[in-house]
Amino acid sequence: MSNAYDFDFKALDGSPLPLTTFKDKVVLVVNVASKCGLTPQYEGLEALYKDMKDKGLVVLGVPSNQFAGQEPGTSEEIQTFCSTTYGIDFPMTEKVDVKGENAHPFYKWAKDQLGEPAEPVWNFHKLLIGKDGQALQAFGPRTDPDDADMKKAIDSAL
Repeated sequence: MSNAYDFDFKALDGSPLPLTTFKDKVVLVVNVASKCGLTPQYEGLEALYKDMKDKGLVVLGVPSNQFAGQEPGTSEEIQTFCSTTYGIDFPMTEKVDVKGENAHPFYKWAKDQLGEPAEPVWNFHKLLIGKDGQALQAFGPRTDPDDADMKKAIDSAL
């Protein structure tokens, strides 16, 4: 696999969500959870998406239940929570594993590209993918969506 566009997810509604959908855009891939102390980051992620989507940024939420069981819901429950609680409009995938031997192939690829920093250690870990589909940078769970360094990295990728 040479770049992020080689991978496919399924959207929360079960429809195919190939990453080629976002070709020529900058994608911030975030593993998310509804019952985490960091869940309020959804608000900042949605604001970042609204603010920068016209410039070519996509935020992609990837629900995962791997960290303290903080995403136990079904796709429908996750969708309802995200839309009613935070007004989430950015694309979301079905729930997947993001680390370990059963990790989604995208996450295995990202770790191959960026090393250990790319493997999520908790919910709301962020991976920045360039317009060419290359993995650019990883940001830890506590990196706020309005973090200056992350915004700088996004701006330079755009």
